[in-house]
Amino acid sequence: MDAVRRAARPSRRGVLRAGGGAALAVVAGTAVTGCGAGTDDGVAADGTVTVEMWHGQADTAKKALEGLVADFERSHPKIRVKLGGGVLADVMLQKVTAALAAGSYPDIAYIFGSDLARVARSPQVVDLTETAGSGPVPWKNYWAASRDAVTLNGRVRAAPAVLDSLAVVCNKKLFREAGLPLPEAGWTWQDFVATARALTESGRGRFGTGWPGTGDEDTVWRLWPLIWDLGGDVVDDGGKGIGFADTGARALQVVADLARDKSVYVDPKPGSEQMYQVFQSGRMGMVVTGPWQLPDIETAGIDYHVVPLPSFSGRPVTISGPDTWTVFDNGEARSKAARTFLTWLARPEQDVRWDIEAGSLPLSRRTEALPAWQDKVARTEGLNVFTTALETARVRPVHPAYPEVSQALGQAIVAVLLGRSTPEKALRACADEANAALLIPR
Repeated sequence: MDAVRRAARPSRRGVLRAGGGAALAVVAGTAVTGCGAGTDDGVAADGTVTVEMWHGQADTAKKALEGLVADFERSHPKIRVKLGGGVLADVMLQKVTAALAAGSYPDIAYIFGSDLARVARSPQVVDLTETAGSGPVPWKNYWAASRDAVTLNGRVRAAPAVLDSLAVVCNKKLFREAGLPLPEAGWTWQDFVATARALTESGRGRFGTGWPGTGDEDTVWRLWPLIWDLGGDVVDDGGKGIGFADTGARALQVVADLARDKSVYVDPKPGSEQMYQVFQSGRMGMVVTGPWQLPDIETAGIDYHVVPLPSFSGRPVTISGPDTWTVFDNGEARSKAARTFLTWLARPEQDVRWDIEAGSLPLSRRTEALPAWQDKVARTEGLNVFTTALETARVRPVHPAYPEVSQALGQAIVAVLLGRSTPEKALRACADEANAALLIPR
């Protein structure tokens, strides 16, 4: 997931955080002593177990989680879930890394999907394979994106927390003024570039589309669908090199074409907040985003249309950026209670509440089929496009070197966006850096 959302909602995109990976690598290779279980097993005299959950949520999502926890505690009187952490999801990796190093960590933490591989190197991360296989919702009933985002080397290392997908949201008013038909499913990236060009009016401060320009994960994850559609991948089959050496330049050419036409607003700040403000102010024709942005677009009064991502091949393809609830071992009693809570939270009747109130897509097809979700879809323009896209959505690999690969590609995208490099030259520099990172033993 992954476009970074404003602080009022949890960030979905796993923004790269300098230094966190290196610190975690030290933790992963160290025998951690004095862990939470050593000083407090979380079990009261009456047998009640307290689970500490660093949730990373704010405002609406936090309120939704508080309501769910209250309901859980009423039905599970011997388990208490203590919500805390004191930080939003964007900086959770640093806090968890420091906690693991200090030996005092929570039972559950909200971890970005792109960070899971590194966090899971810690021996304190609980394996949830058996829990997933024996849960009330069959594992295969989850969307493939939900499963893939938490699976590492065939083992389930976390529980899926949120799910999303990317599509294109269009401003109908600007399309009418430009005399353009609204795009439909099956359109191409060539169509996208031409449409962005036609929507652009530099004299009126109007842009055809936008792209994050900071080089972080928000910049990068938007390019993966193009690479996948062309037959490339993040990492090659051997695991020792990038899988987009032959396709990356063509994908970057789309970025270059947008930059050449001056039809793309390049957001210079992390979080894409300015890009979304330009769209919501009626000065951008199309924005690639996820379902989390729809409430803000509706609040801004934009008459909008949602269409699947374009492709080169005509086959539907998108990306999902699921994030996770990762469980840490503070003793058997607390681990068992944490697993019980997350299993309960994933049940369709709870999942649908979380999805509607906090802005996620359904984790499973059982949730999608519930009347409450179907009613939400009927009341929300374009939401069905994002849900349907889950059928073909892919996720970034749960790979410990992914942050370095992403950083290298992010630099390449920014160089092309700003006209500082050609796609071919930028990709060569990206490949040199990313391939070197992939050769480091993990």
